[in-house]
Amino acid sequence: MEKSIHEKFMQMAIDLAVDGVRSGKGGPFGAIVVKDGKIVGKGNNQVTSTNDPTAHAEVVAIRDACKKLNTFQLDGCILYTSCEPCPMCLGAIYWARPDQLFYACTKEDASENGFDDSFIYRELDLKWEDRKIPTKQISRHEGLETFLAWRNKPDKKLY
Repeated sequence: MEKSIHEKFMQMAIDLAVDGVRSGKGGPFGAIVVKDGKIVGKGNNQVTSTNDPTAHAEVVAIRDACKKLNTFQLDGCILYTSCEPCPMCLGAIYWARPDQLFYACTKEDASENGFDDSFIYRELDLKWEDRKIPTKQISRHEGLETFLAWRNKPDKKLY
């Protein structure tokens, strides 16, 4: 049975994940961004090799695609990732606004292999004062100046 085009692109994302592990770049995750049937962005997990906790495969692929396409949104694109996105990556994906998302392994598969995001999901349901990282709001009045500057900027680029 011949693989669908989606399965072929997914295999490429999976191959990036395996290559990243073998080369020592980072964890077992890979992602690609496709537009009009062509790969416009690639990424594998590079957290440990770049000392960047945000260098997850999906984020790396989104950054690569946006740079190549000279845009901050991925309209008309499809993202393929070797594993169900973590909360950070899912946020990045929604901000990038691709047309569709495909993933291979589940978050449960990731958890069984040492990549458990359930702690983050539980934290999101807690009030700020009950979270593991102590968090307090300060300087709200001063902080509102940023939004005033944005509202008053005549040439702002909406996103």
